[in-house]
Amino acid sequence: MNTTAVLLDRPQHLRVVELALTEPSADDVVVEVHWSGISTGTERLLFDGSMPAFPGMGYPLVPGYESVGQVIVAGDASGHQVGDLVFVPGANCFGPLGGQPVRGLFGGTASHLVVPGRRAMQVDAALGNQSVLLALAATAYHAVARGGRVAHPQPPQLIVGHGVLGRLLARLNVAAGCKSTVVWETQPARCGGAEGYTVIAPKADPRRDYDVICDVSGDASMLDTLISHLAPDGEIVLAGFYNQPLQFNFAPAFMREARIRMAAEWQRPDLLAVQALIAGGHLSLDGLITHETVPDRAEQGYRTAFEDTQCLKMVLDWRH
Repeated sequence: MNTTAVLLDRPQHLRVVELALTEPSADDVVVEVHWSGISTGTERLLFDGSMPAFPGMGYPLVPGYESVGQVIVAGDASGHQVGDLVFVPGANCFGPLGGQPVRGLFGGTASHLVVPGRRAMQVDAALGNQSVLLALAATAYHAVARGGRVAHPQPPQLIVGHGVLGRLLARLNVAAGCKSTVVWETQPARCGGAEGYTVIAPKADPRRDYDVICDVSGDASMLDTLISHLAPDGEIVLAGFYNQPLQFNFAPAFMREARIRMAAEWQRPDLLAVQALIAGGHLSLDGLITHETVPDRAEQGYRTAFEDTQCLKMVLDWRH
């Protein structure tokens, strides 16, 4: 069995190729992908070659961890049935190309995938292509709830960045009843679309008493600025992906007894939690997918996702 996949041969060099798929086992499902999202965080770093040392890192690779499709083969022990619509957070199922191993990092941007059934999560067909946003919604939830390990998580009062992840964090705040959430955004094209919270430029914010600040910008130079807006004993949550070393001036952080926490990758309970919020009408994914293209135009789609500030989320439609 073969698949059509987006392949990064090396930084800045992307093409669509045919690859062999590994043989599925009884624990696996074969998924015919309908849509896959392009991440402007991790995939941008893979595309431009600035991804820090990471397990499994190397080229050539198939990127992507936001894929949704239909199960067309279900192993007896997979826990799924043919016809299930599932979310797939990446795969590692590709044969070599020209004798060279192809890495699945994160391996979801392909027309067909072989993945363990336990990693494929059934989704509501009514969501359509918005299903690709479930990983980012789970990431936002995890940044606050830490995978359910915190009984009463404190939502961030300040969110840095009004891309998709920042908007999802703000919407989670609104769903939790928070009435004074502030989001910083430096790009005028991204300042619109706020409902129930305020978007301002960082320089326009006089507050210096935020208890929790969540940064999703990925800007490693922001720490000193964020610390200066923190209340005593406040916390900064780093929920972006950073390709530069993080550093800050010690004295201001010391005076505030500041805490800095890294938000790790989302877990299955986070995804289940956001699915419940969406199903209950408490969290909307509307207005977050702004662009869509087909795999034949993948290179231009990736460049638009990374370079056009009006593009919040680019989706590849594999159905045709």
